[in-house]
Amino acid sequence: MDFDYQEEQLALQQTLDRFIRSEYSFERRRNIIASPDGFSRQVWSKFSHLGILGIPFSGHLGDIDATAIGTMVVMEILGRGLVVEPYLTTVVLCGGLIRDAGSVLQRETLLPLVAGGSLLMALGHHEPGTRYELNHVATRARTEGRGYVIDGAKSVVLGGDTADKLIVSARTSGDSRNDLGISLFVVDATAPGVRIHGYPTHDARRAADVELAAVRVDSDALVGERDQALPVIERAVDYSIAALCAEAVGIMSALNEMTLEYLRVRRQFGQAIGSFQALQHRVVDMVIATEQARSMAMLAAMRADSIDAAKRRFALSAAKAYVGQAARRVGQEAVQLHGGMGVVDELIVSHYFKRLTMINATFGDADHHLGCVSDRLLTA
Repeated sequence: MDFDYQEEQLALQQTLDRFIRSEYSFERRRNIIASPDGFSRQVWSKFSHLGILGIPFSGHLGDIDATAIGTMVVMEILGRGLVVEPYLTTVVLCGGLIRDAGSVLQRETLLPLVAGGSLLMALGHHEPGTRYELNHVATRARTEGRGYVIDGAKSVVLGGDTADKLIVSARTSGDSRNDLGISLFVVDATAPGVRIHGYPTHDARRAADVELAAVRVDSDALVGERDQALPVIERAVDYSIAALCAEAVGIMSALNEMTLEYLRVRRQFGQAIGSFQALQHRVVDMVIATEQARSMAMLAAMRADSIDAAKRRFALSAAKAYVGQAARRVGQEAVQLHGGMGVVDELIVSHYFKRLTMINATFGDADHHLGCVSDRLLTA
């Protein structure tokens, strides 16, 4: 099997990498985080010009590689740059939902706006106490006239406080843990009855808790079939897990390079500490863990487009579990080998480690996905 990127993918990766290195320094990132939005709309506009905002659904818009491999190419570089712009939430997660389940009108209306950088979206699905159970939805949507009225609450909506539109899951039938009965709706973030409470996350990104009190939407706000949204949500989350694995690999690669350089220049007892064999062995372990994680991230990207849900979810859980474990090991070693400098706010190493920690927790941590893998093996 050929694991090399295609020529177009490599060209895109190199172009994005040059942009991040030249215009997205660590200091500029600090200023961006401190801004009211917590990300740069100027950078977002440049991402649009580079063409990366339409990659996951470019089959509807053009001829760029629309597979998960194309998304992996982008996410790995965004990870290296520790980019805080809401690419995962708007493009990968919500764009993927509209691509896979949206009506013709929704695809023709929303996807060009996302690709053009003028529309930000966020998925409101998880609720308090639901942990990683995708079928656990208590928010209700009842039919009224030609539309629906939605009542409920969503927690930790990634990018929710800056989104123009939300994709909200709500139960149109059944109890709160049924697989059937979940539907998706596009809701304007400024619609009457929508209350958004934004806050920064541990990795300096943004999230929000969303309250929905008698929020009215038209029937054309329904995404996909009524009561049949769970498989669509699962596929979108799987696609996002593959993207997160690629982002983690980018971060781990950057940490390896920074740690190796630090060991070359940091001197102790009259010589560079990189000459100590014990530290060399630890760096080698970091590199091996990263390359194994890269293989699993590639597997995740190849399986993310599969229509076989069981095989796809098994591969994605295996990848998320391994990448989560590898990320923890590489992050901890990088901090330890940098000594006291590894935890200071002024050095990007600590921020890389925070992001790796959040990636592990997003859409199921390593322990959760190990459980998913073992459950599927037992029932196979």
